[in-house]
Amino acid sequence: MPIALIEGSSADGVARASKKIQAIIDETVQSRSLDYSHFVSLPLAIHPELVDKLLLFQKCILGTDGSSADVIDTESSEHISEGEDGEGSDQPVSNVAVKLNVEDGHEQVKVDITRIPLVSYAPKAKPKASESSSLSELGIDESIFIKPKTFHLTVLMLKLWNKERVALATEVLQSISSKVIDALDNRPIFIRLKGLDCMKGSLAKARVLYVPVGEIGSEGRLLRACQVIINAYTEAGLVLERDAKQTLKLHATVMNARHRKWKKTKTRTKMADSFDARGIFKQYGSEEWGDYLIREAHLSQRFVFDDNGYYHRCASIPFPERMQLD
Repeated sequence: MPIALIEGSSADGVARASKKIQAIIDETVQSRSLDYSHFVSLPLAIHPELVDKLLLFQKCILGTDGSSADVIDTESSEHISEGEDGEGSDQPVSNVAVKLNVEDGHEQVKVDITRIPLVSYAPKAKPKASESSSLSELGIDESIFIKPKTFHLTVLMLKLWNKERVALATEVLQSISSKVIDALDNRPIFIRLKGLDCMKGSLAKARVLYVPVGEIGSEGRLLRACQVIINAYTEAGLVLERDAKQTLKLHATVMNARHRKWKKTKTRTKMADSFDARGIFKQYGSEEWGDYLIREAHLSQRFVFDDNGYYHRCASIPFPERMQLD
């Protein structure tokens, strides 16, 4: 990331310009126009059998070949905020340029800041066309499904717009590894994924469809460990105030209408920001997705993916995988 250089004919002028620049940055960071760049995740895609189940789920809904009508990207001014629904997107990182000229008598300050990141069950029979509306009428297409290889639980959303903040976030996660393990009582943690639920709207006008998460044993160890992570990032000054006040609800999103990609021939409407999930819920509302071990927590980078298809791992800490004997 380029270093911003502030020049002026007096120290006082440079100081005033610096304050104005910081105010602009603070306002931008708080704004929804600057998307989240990173998040702390608990990867679930590390379980191949779960990835296979998600693929079968998508293929059953979309058709035997797993594809729907052709979907083509078009430009959109709306950014997808992971902080609202816990899911990432493939939207590319945008560049934000801030230029500030301050003139005060003979003083002149020029600033150019760039590149702020914007942020197994058997497949069921598909209803006959005569028994249901078409997928397009229901608002369902391939783009609103979460990519199985990115399946995860979100602990915390972060806006890390420079290398220094990424480095600090990496250091924070690594420094609390022992505290997280203590919160887990140094024992493995398993979750159970069962059924489906709607995060926003009604099933008829769903925006986010997710799999509820339950901790096996119901001891609250997983939430305690997540709170250790949230507290550490908050104390480090890396969490937005509104995010720090939110109550964590662990969930695994499978469909999100805000990820929709648009056909060139279609005009975007408010109705298209949702989909009819009633048929899906009727088929999969009580689905047993399985029990899974949480093996690690990642500092993940959005919009960037590693060779395994999961979000780029900036840092990670392990969770206990075996019972510790005294």
